[in-house]
Amino acid sequence: MEDTIPPSRQALREALALSEEILRNLELNEVPLANIALKTSRLARLLNDFSHQKMMEYEASGYPSGPGGVPAEAYKLAVLAGREFEVEDDKSKEVKKYIYMTSIEALEQQVQGFETALTAARDPDVSISSANPHQHVFNPAGNRQERLAIRKNAAQARERLSSRRSFIYSYSLQRHYELKFSGIADDIFSRIREAVDASIGSKVPNAAQMLSAVYENLQSENSEDWSNAVHSCRRILQALADALYPSRAEKVVEVNGKSRTIKLGPDNYVNRLIAFLEEHSDSERFQAIVGSHLGFIGERLDSVFQAAQKGSHSTIVTRVEADRYVVYTYLVVGDILALA
Repeated sequence: MEDTIPPSRQALREALALSEEILRNLELNEVPLANIALKTSRLARLLNDFSHQKMMEYEASGYPSGPGGVPAEAYKLAVLAGREFEVEDDKSKEVKKYIYMTSIEALEQQVQGFETALTAARDPDVSISSANPHQHVFNPAGNRQERLAIRKNAAQARERLSSRRSFIYSYSLQRHYELKFSGIADDIFSRIREAVDASIGSKVPNAAQMLSAVYENLQSENSEDWSNAVHSCRRILQALADALYPSRAEKVVEVNGKSRTIKLGPDNYVNRLIAFLEEHSDSERFQAIVGSHLGFIGERLDSVFQAAQKGSHSTIVTRVEADRYVVYTYLVVGDILALA
């Protein structure tokens, strides 16, 4: 039941608005809970959360059952939805687990019917049928046991309905905050990306083509294309190093009283960018942070490139991993361009 298909941005925006609507409906008790369950099913569908989509459909319409009992998949979803309960046998004391399959709509009708029945039960001349709370018969003596049974059944229905409301609210609230955070993160990255896209062209004339290749490869469902997106990030950093700090002879620096040789040749693009940082920033803290990030991403990009050179086509196994390296590259490039 794992969901692996990422939703589109349009779907995410629609899902965020829908989650806000669902929470408002629940908090203000604006519409019946069965209707809200169907809205929540749509929310799950927009997020490609197929297990919860099916679960919310069952919540609204009831869980299926046949001659062989409840299907295993439906039973599993019911357990995840918190519908499981235990019953102890009076004689054997054995505890067995069951699920209640009643739909939310039916639970709402039960609560309403029991409330009506309980109101009528206050009349001592009226007896209520426990089988049908809407059916009243005149009984001068009344029927205390039936009234107690109605109260018990009413309490159970209210408890279960409250549990369904809490379950839907928790799911919608969690999804709402996830969507809201992802939107904030997306806005932040969009500002960084726009700043980099606008300024890198003056240093790297063909950067627009390379960045376009990154976006196109990330849209693919092929892991080789994700690796190609990472290779493009490496080429962008190489081109930026060539523009800002062209290759030159190695230099010797003193580190903690010891001499250290720094290679600054054509393939040492990370060293050249770090050298550029050291020569153009007065902040040692800035140099340390950006230099550390640059060293990390540079080493990873090089390892991906070398694996590809050896014929390995599965160097990047998930789109999320490729996304991460693209974000890292943009952050580093943005910091470097701020000094340039």
